[in-house]
Amino acid sequence: MKSNTLTIRKMTFCAIFTALIAVGAFIKIPVPPIPFTLQTMFVVLAGLMLGGNMGGISALLYMILGLIGIPIFTGGGGIGYVLKPTFGYIIGFCVGAYAIGKISYKNGKLGGYARMFCGVLAGLGIIYGFGIIYYYFITNFVTSSYPGFWFMILHCFLMTIPGDLITCALACLLAKRVHPVTGRYIYKNA
Repeated sequence: MKSNTLTIRKMTFCAIFTALIAVGAFIKIPVPPIPFTLQTMFVVLAGLMLGGNMGGISALLYMILGLIGIPIFTGGGGIGYVLKPTFGYIIGFCVGAYAIGKISYKNGKLGGYARMFCGVLAGLGIIYGFGIIYYYFITNFVTSSYPGFWFMILHCFLMTIPGDLITCALACLLAKRVHPVTGRYIYKNA
């Protein structure tokens, strides 16, 4: 990546990935209590394709749009969504996309598959960390539903991680193939 300035091209790609993350919320397999969606794959792609700063901005913009009332989250939207147990995953998207981009790039260039997958694993760890801790906090101290430890591990991690790992591996393959073209366009004369 050549420049830290925010150009029209960069803003356009941030908006495109914000829209993709929103669309990913509606492509879901209903697995209670946390549905499996393609949001995580698009968050990973944002970090891989745009880098840490712009990937994080894309996910942050997604969160802001949902919080102001646009129903782009899996369960709707609005400021009241912060009291939903799954909102922690959305916070994790912002930090995770940033981390994925920062780890996956070396000297301004997208690294190899191993570097990208390490970035993706770190990003997934962040997303799941925020999600599970937030879920625990909301269900125990706000809604008082008190799910057990094994319920949290099974439903908030074990049931969703296999699908996320597969879609994230596909995201790495896609990013490695597409980034040479889009990267030249995003950073051209930047």
